[in-house]
Order: sequence, then C-alpha cells, then structure tokens
Amino acid sequence: MNPAESIDHKHFLQHAYDFVGKYAAIPYDDMMSASNWLGRFALRLFWQLPADKYRAFRTQMFAGLPADFKGRLLEAPVGTGVLSLPRYKDLLEADITCLDYSSGMLGAAYRRAEELDLTDITFQQGDVGDLPFAKDTFDLVLSIDGLHAFPDKEAALQEIQRVLKPGATFTGCLYIRGENRITDLFVRTFCTWRGFFTPPFDTYASLRTHLERYFREVRLTRVGSFAGFNCKK
Repeated sequence: MNPAESIDHKHFLQHAYDFVGKYAAIPYDDMMSASNWLGRFALRLFWQLPADKYRAFRTQMFAGLPADFKGRLLEAPVGTGVLSLPRYKDLLEADITCLDYSSGMLGAAYRRAEELDLTDITFQQGDVGDLPFAKDTFDLVLSIDGLHAFPDKEAALQEIQRVLKPGATFTGCLYIRGENRITDLFVRTFCTWRGFFTPPFDTYASLRTHLERYFREVRLTRVGSFAGFNCKK
C-alpha cells in the first residue's frame, strides 16, 4: 500500500468506525459482550464462538494484563471500551490512556467511562502508526482486536515498540486467517469490504514471526479465529 492509498484507507476505516461509534454502538457492544440473544447469535454465526469459546476468548484477550497492574497503560484502539473499561475500575494505581483513530468510537468510550465513574482515564484521538507519545513512555500496551484493522501494521508495531519502556509488555488479541472457513468468508465479504478490517492478515504461524521482528518472549494462544499474544520489548 503506497502512502496515498494508506491515507485514503485510513479515512475509509475512520468513517466506518465513526458510523459504528455514533449510530450502532449498542448492537456492536451487544455482540462484543454477548449481552443479549442477538449478540450471542452473531458471535456463534459469524465468529464461530459459542458460549464456551466466547468465555475462553474473553479470558484470552486480557491474559497479559495483571489484575493488580500498576504503571502507565496505553490501550490502542479502545473502540467503545465495552470490554476493557469495566476492568479498569479495579486498576486503582494505573495511569491509563485510551487512544482511537475514530472520534465516534472514542466518544462512545468516553460516555461509557462517565457511566462507570472512571474519571482518571485520559482519552485521546490519534493514529497508532504515528503515536503522539515520547519514546519509553508506557509499561504496557493493550490492543484488543486492533492489529487486524490497522492500515499500516508495520508502522503500528514500530510505534508500539517505540513507546514501550525496555522490558515492558505488549499484549492483546486479533483475528487470524485460516482457522475457520465461515469466519474467513465473513471477514473477506463484509469486514474488509466495509472497512473494518485491513488485509493482509496473519495466520497463527506467521503471527509469531511477525511479532518477533519487534518484540521478544512472544507467547501465543488461540481460540477459534482469534489469537492472543503477550510479548516484551
């Protein structure tokens, strides 16, 4: 993808997620949190995540975030914060910054934080491929379902590596191709077409090689078409 195409795709992705954040946050959150029958149906049909696998998926995405984490944490992207923000209520000694490229998603996350009375979180609009932070700033970067969406994955990984302190943690989860034909078809024909996901996508095998270009001690897990990762700078 050349620079002009990358800029155009960023705008396409931003528009797609702005729409979700402003007009479809409730059904999006219902699916992500499996909070009603329609959300659970979508998880089962499109993502092949019945109840037991969904529980494992939720466990996997936060496996690298200690329950007693203290320090500076960056979540990128935060999305609507439906899954992460409730966890932050218990991180009383953490300095948390939530970043998203989409103002719509960021607005939805900010409103959720207000509902949860989370007053100490910083919300910032920004590009993960050009992070507005100094080198060696964060003790942990959390990316839930972000890497498969980023238009420039190499720039994103380089920037995440740059803003992490030496020995700090990069953790989260993402979609990987090649695990389920139904999910792969849905990603190709809807998620990519609508601008929510950006190819190319890693397989489980290629993800390790990809992350090892930037990080060490890479540990991976897998639930259906989603991989969890935990690695160090």
